[in-house]
Amino acid sequence: MAIIEKRTEPLVQSDQPCKTQDGYTLYRRASRWPSGAKGGKFASGILALAMATMLTGLTASHAEASSSSKFLVPQKSINAPAGFTGICAKYNWVCAQSASSNLSANETLRLAKAINRQVNRQVRQIDDQAQYGREELWTLPTARGGDCEDLVLLKKKMLLERGVPSEDLLIATVLDHKLRSHAVLVLRTASGDLVLDSLKNKIVPWKQTGYTFLKLQNPNSLNQWQAVLAGGVIKDRPTASR
Repeated sequence: MAIIEKRTEPLVQSDQPCKTQDGYTLYRRASRWPSGAKGGKFASGILALAMATMLTGLTASHAEASSSSKFLVPQKSINAPAGFTGICAKYNWVCAQSASSNLSANETLRLAKAINRQVNRQVRQIDDQAQYGREELWTLPTARGGDCEDLVLLKKKMLLERGVPSEDLLIATVLDHKLRSHAVLVLRTASGDLVLDSLKNKIVPWKQTGYTFLKLQNPNSLNQWQAVLAGGVIKDRPTASR
């Protein structure tokens, strides 16, 4: 595809997520820590989680119930990430419902694994500030590359084109292991939610990522978002059925 930059060198894994900005992480601008400092990145994650809790009014029992499921359990509706604004008009496939899929579960998983590896290998990761001179812009990757949201969009587009339903491909905002903002694509399957990540080639169940999940596209109305607050720093419990 023309929008993917061809690369011949092996994929170099990085532990640096992109600076996903949403209604939670905007609060970091009011913090005392400079956003570029190591302490500031950690602090912005802490503030993001605190703001998420305050904005949603979620209780500990809600968060624990979500963390105990094989699926990311929505708690309530919430504002979409700032970068998501206008995406449904720009790319209608991001928010359009799909026809039922003829793919088997095994075929879907094979496709997801292949596309996750392909995009991670072929698209150079570059942040929005370096590429566009602005802090946040959700768009498909260019010949120069893209950040985590851009890779998520490309993976979703490629999987849609191969017959995976849009409502089974959900964009999520998370905090990584160091409580820095990041975005991933969630593949919803009959056995649980799996994660396609720009930082890893392997697809794993959401609980195995170790990420703290903040927001998720609403599968029933893809232009809307839901608060999740699960995993990572949220207390975990043994897996329950759906």
